Amino acid sequence: MRQPSNHRPGRSRHADNVQKFKVKADAPLLEAAAAVLPDHKPTKLKSMLKHHQFAINGSPTSQFNQPVKAGDELWVNFDGSFHVFSHPRIKLVYEDADMMVVDKGYGVLSTAAGNNIKDETVYNVLRKYVKLRSEHARVYMVHRLDRDTSGLMIVARTAKAREKFLTEWATIVKERKYEAVVEGNVEQDQGMVQNYLRDADNYEVCSSSDPDEGGELATTRYKVLQRTARFSRVQLSMRYGHKNQLRVHMKDLGHPISGDRKYGGRANGIHRLALHATRLVFNHPITGDTLTFESPIPDNFQALLKL
Repeated sequence: MRQPSNHRPGRSRHADNVQKFKVKADAPLLEAAAAVLPDHKPTKLKSMLKHHQFAINGSPTSQFNQPVKAGDELWVNFDGSFHVFSHPRIKLVYEDADMMVVDKGYGVLSTAAGNNIKDETVYNVLRKYVKLRSEHARVYMVHRLDRDTSGLMIVARTAKAREKFLTEWATIVKERKYEAVVEGNVEQDQGMVQNYLRDADNYEVCSSSDPDEGGELATTRYKVLQRTARFSRVQLSMRYGHKNQLRVHMKDLGHPISGDRKYGGRANGIHRLALHATRLVFNHPITGDTLTFESPIPDNFQALLKL
């Protein structure tokens, strides 16, 4: 059934056959849909869910009990399905008109680098996805993860959001936490590594305690979460982040990240760098709302800890 074109309170046109509704109260998705579409029977709403005709803040979903918060926008495609993002190594965690949060898999580049311009990257995958809705849509990388690091990262969808992140990063971003499995037993339960980092000619990053040698001052805080006979599982946090910072700082601590042969680590049984971005807390660049995202460590990290 095509929804009539006249506007109701809380609804605005987004595209020819897509309308947006402002949600007034916290509720599971199916209840929120019933509240904004009171003339639709439950069977009709369930059918629309099945066919991906709903999106929360622009992110399509068919999960009937997905939480929807007051103030969220419920998008309804009355004439067809929203394109649902799907990729074997990149998970779209959050999306709205201004930004996205993705959970990047191991081995995927954030953006093209050097001679890898033809490789599949987070940027290329997301760019193709947003252009399915509009040929004028854009994506902007806000921060990057190494190819060998997995986990959460932010991508802007508008130039305004990108500019806010880049110029106000220190105030917008509240927490960036990672977890790593490092070699050996870290002696102190928690501590800090701080020194100057600079890029070297061999594509590695060098550290020094002497500011006269050049580089940027970088600080990494660590907390031991678990110790085994061969490894320590640690939580790492930083505010800004230099390229390879966590990897270099764990080497400086005397406990390189497992699998990080570039910075002193040995090969391991899971055949990857044991570093994962687990938590992001930041203020939305446009609305100012506090957003929190978490991603558990991969299962093979737990397998490594049992070796």
